[in-house]
Amino acid sequence: MSPALRTPRFTVGFDLDLTLVDSRPGIRAAYASLVAATGTAIDIDLVVSRIGPPLEQELAHWFPEERVAEAAALYVAAYPEHGITPSPALPGAREAVAAVREQGGRAVVVTAKNARNARLHLDHLGIEPDVLVGSLWAEAKAGALREHGADVYVGDHVGDVRGARAAGALSVAVTTGPCGAQELRAAGADVVLPGLADFPGWLRGYLAAAGPAAEEARA
Repeated sequence: MSPALRTPRFTVGFDLDLTLVDSRPGIRAAYASLVAATGTAIDIDLVVSRIGPPLEQELAHWFPEERVAEAAALYVAAYPEHGITPSPALPGAREAVAAVREQGGRAVVVTAKNARNARLHLDHLGIEPDVLVGSLWAEAKAGALREHGADVYVGDHVGDVRGARAAGALSVAVTTGPCGAQELRAAGADVVLPGLADFPGWLRGYLAAAGPAAEEARA
């Protein structure tokens, strides 16, 4: 049973990488640039297979602790040139955000990615959330989700599921990232969808089941 909405105007949060944006080509290109700049050997295929956690956490696998901050700064600075253009929207991403608006809600993007680079992705792809919050991962996302009154949080990683649960939001997981449906359910996802193309239909059903508060939100 869907829980009652917490506010008359409901809010849906979305993760960015591999939820709204297929950032794998851009991340691959940005890491190739980092390898060229630093001479450090990085298994980029492995990096791309486990997108989700913060940049510094991934870089710690490849750089000594005292060089992680420097490597992160190089990566972030190079990302606008290498990471944005190659990365398409995932199927249904624009429609999912638009569906929230059409039903009278607010869309919030909460992501582990640097906010500046996240904004570049969204602007390039024409995806327009009401709010963008960057540099938050897993349970750390809960503060921003609570601040913006998120009733639902949509993500592709078990870290996103943990963030939704810590915020008291309904966890909707999509299998467009590194985590499969079984893993997402085991982490506590309330709903698992193949991708965002299925989200507008799910949202309509969720709002209908939520009762009078949803009707007030759509009025």
